[in-house]
Amino acid sequence: MLRDGAGLAALVVAVGCAVVLVRWLRRGRALRRRMAAVLGDAGAASAAAGRPVRGRSAVLWEWCVGRAAGGEEGRRWRLGRRYEVGAELWCLPAGIVLGLLGRSVLPVVASVAALVAVRRWLAGRARQRAADRRAAAVTGFCGAVAGELRAGRQPDRALVAAGAPGLGEAGPAVLAAARYGGDVPGALRAAARQPGAEGLTGAAACWQVAVEGGAGLARGLERIAAGLAAERDQREELQAQLAGPRATASVLALLPVGGLLMGGALGADPLGVLLHTPAGWGCLAVGGLLEWGGVVWTARIVADAAAVRK
Repeated sequence: MLRDGAGLAALVVAVGCAVVLVRWLRRGRALRRRMAAVLGDAGAASAAAGRPVRGRSAVLWEWCVGRAAGGEEGRRWRLGRRYEVGAELWCLPAGIVLGLLGRSVLPVVASVAALVAVRRWLAGRARQRAADRRAAAVTGFCGAVAGELRAGRQPDRALVAAGAPGLGEAGPAVLAAARYGGDVPGALRAAARQPGAEGLTGAAACWQVAVEGGAGLARGLERIAAGLAAERDQREELQAQLAGPRATASVLALLPVGGLLMGGALGADPLGVLLHTPAGWGCLAVGGLLEWGGVVWTARIVADAAAVRK
């Protein structure tokens, strides 16, 4: 245990310097990647349009001006920066504060483990949000292509006119296959491997049947879009119904924190007991295991309920 104030202060300073260094390095790498992507895309677009490729300084200046003005590129840059830094870094200051209040290094060590766990949780949520956005883009894609077909366009031209926004990295491959007479069903099936884009498998099947057998492609895509929209509405309704149990589980998970605050307000020293006595260590270990088991059990119950409703 660290009871010496000088030792704990040195630990706090070291952790703070490490956090600042990590943030600075990650921010620099992210900025270099985005600059390379923006400059490369700009040069490729200029060459394809037959215009002279502008210097990197000019393109970089325009990009910085757009970011300062709050344009779409600036919004994407800020969102990417926030994701690069991550809200999980707040676990370290929280652990340091608890370490200062409890005069122990255990909260600082626990904050590092919490940082890893929270990072994984946030990454999972980000992947789920990306999958939901991609599913909505697939629904819009099927509806847009069906609309272009109803307007009298040929299937390949209808797909090119509708575009493939939100389909991720496979979107350009789908458009290239349609524009240059490639394997559109194969490109759609490749794009369907992305999380949330599974509906493109049905679109690929409809496309193949329409090309080989002459069946109506527009009607098939409209039915796929309607089915995907119905599934999305069902998922949203399910999430709304499960919001109550999830909120209850969150409140129950935070009850130990409320108990510590109440004990401190009554004049007791719960942190001192938990962090500096053998009995407190045992209570902390058992309580942490029970807390973890309760959270996992509740999450499993909610996941099973969602699977049954689906």
